[in-house]
Amino acid sequence: MGPAYGDNSFFGLLSAVGWRETKSRDYGRAMRISDVIRRKGDGVVTLRSDATVLRLLEILEKHHIGAVVVSDDGSTVSGIVSERDVVRHLHSDGVGVLDQTVAMIMTSDVQTCTPQDDIEDLARVMTERRFRHIPVVVDGNLKAIVSIGDIVKGRIDELQTERDHLVGYIQQ
Repeated sequence: MGPAYGDNSFFGLLSAVGWRETKSRDYGRAMRISDVIRRKGDGVVTLRSDATVLRLLEILEKHHIGAVVVSDDGSTVSGIVSERDVVRHLHSDGVGVLDQTVAMIMTSDVQTCTPQDDIEDLARVMTERRFRHIPVVVDGNLKAIVSIGDIVKGRIDELQTERDHLVGYIQQ
């Protein structure tokens, strides 16, 4: 068993709703990143590292997303940049940051995962390291992106399905 989490953490919430006790629809198998991708899709918005921060903001608004994977070739992950990065740099550097390149504010040491990774493990890493988006990579190539919101939605959907099965069983 991993470290204890307080009631206010995301992982604490997952534990409170029975994450460990409940299995995915494939009973006996922990829910994987591939399950989340199957539900949400594998579309990923990328941006070149030489794009301006102003262009980044346009992309975030256009797609209603909170982060973009930085990739000069559309396949490999060079970095990730989020709304939080923009806000932090606006605060410290002023509005001049809008004309800088994304490379100047992106996180280049990017935590990635694979479709086979366990969602519980990913939720723990995202909570401990305090990030909301993680690129999914297969053989060094970008395949999808998963957000903490995707994980929460997947868990809620899973709980709803189990509830529906239990109600159906009781009503038989």
